[in-house]
Amino acid sequence: MRAKDVMTTPVLTVAPTAPVEDAVALLTTNGVTALPVITSTGDLTGMVSEGDLLRHRVPADPTAHLMPPPAPEATRPTTVAEAMTPDPVTTWPEADVADIAAAMLKHDVRSIPVLDAGTVVGIVSRRDILRAMVRTDEVLAAETQHRLDDYAPHWTATVKAGVATVTGPYRDETDRAVVRALTRTVPGITEVHLMDTEPGRQE
Repeated sequence: MRAKDVMTTPVLTVAPTAPVEDAVALLTTNGVTALPVITSTGDLTGMVSEGDLLRHRVPADPTAHLMPPPAPEATRPTTVAEAMTPDPVTTWPEADVADIAAAMLKHDVRSIPVLDAGTVVGIVSRRDILRAMVRTDEVLAAETQHRLDDYAPHWTATVKAGVATVTGPYRDETDRAVVRALTRTVPGITEVHLMDTEPGRQE
């Protein structure tokens, strides 16, 4: 499964010059955890997350502590550029989702923007990956069958534990390559087996 199969698009973005209140409104209204920060020329310059926006913005309550809390900083971020994390981790449309998940854990991020020729074309969140992973076999089989039927109606797909088996006549290796490609594009399919109805040609 590739980034392009699970990414969210179009992407909500925010400008580096925007007030932090605008970023907070975008996050809370749309139920996302981070926003790519895009310059006026379309370049990705950072990511601003819930954590970035919470930092330095919740004053301590002196009455809730036995010891006086540290004095608040004299200044706190007012624009997205001041609050964001620069040089974000990125990926590309053809990246393996397993590699993206590993990068999220390694860098402790919840969302990774997807770049194509330097342009943000999507974003992959932990939620996107989990959603793709927990789809039922029945849903996966139905979606696989739909894609196969659009190409040729003589193949039958079944799915068990995310592994697809496609049964039908395969005229040549081109047929096999097409079925593998169509089936692997279904988010949640982890492996593809081909079962030829011609004796001796099972895979």
